[in-house]
Amino acid sequence: MDSPTYRLAYEDMDLLTQRDLRPLRLQLELLKPERGLDEQGVHSTVVVFGSARVRDAATARDRLAALERRKGAAPADPSLERELALARRRVEQARYYEEARRFARLISARFQQEKRCDFVVVTGGGPGIMEAANRGAFEANARSIGLNITLPHEQAPNSYITPELAFRFHYFALRKMHFLIHARALVSFPGGYGTMDELFEVLTLIQTGKMPRIPVVLVGRAFWRRVIDFDYLIDEGYIAAGDIDLFEYADDADEIIAALERFYAGAMEKGAAERSGFIA
Repeated sequence: MDSPTYRLAYEDMDLLTQRDLRPLRLQLELLKPERGLDEQGVHSTVVVFGSARVRDAATARDRLAALERRKGAAPADPSLERELALARRRVEQARYYEEARRFARLISARFQQEKRCDFVVVTGGGPGIMEAANRGAFEANARSIGLNITLPHEQAPNSYITPELAFRFHYFALRKMHFLIHARALVSFPGGYGTMDELFEVLTLIQTGKMPRIPVVLVGRAFWRRVIDFDYLIDEGYIAAGDIDLFEYADDADEIIAALERFYAGAMEKGAAERSGFIA
């Protein structure tokens, strides 16, 4: 009875983690979150992407103040100067945290009333912009989803995700799929490699017709226009002129909401707009 061969197959982790059982593990990661969303009555989602490094305004200011106090004791430290420069940027970037938080609060209060569960905020479940969006939903007494992933340096779920909607993935591919299965909108705040990867995957899927068109909103005009020169891509012939219409820009929560309203009021056939919930 102590032999590994005597274990029940579904309790045998040595078996389940073997390479040739990867298809089974992929299937389990596909099925488990879907069951959880179904049990919670989640009908549609709005995906919020953005940097894990951005902090809320109070935390960013406190960090800057602490570094400025240190500078008084060590004014000639070049490494401290670099930290100070980054801390000042973090104070500026905190506006993105606060707008993500406010957007999530507005959209959640609007669509999670009377047991309705539409446009539920879904994030990668970590800190930064992800935390901000989950936090905004939490402050509206609404549900929100976190799709965490195992990483070399373990990513802990932020404390604002609805516990019954906190999921953890091993495979990036399955996590990306779950971001979009129920998505009715994508809102992308400034970020790095992860944000760019997820944004361009969605744009590619829409461009190639692999998923229905949804509104894609890039928050922070100045950031996105400097980071990605879409007009240059058009001039060089790498994307079509119409591909730039797959997204629009916004700078605050009100503009994001307005962009979603415009999309569902006019950019889709009326039946789909009605099903989205933006049109009564």
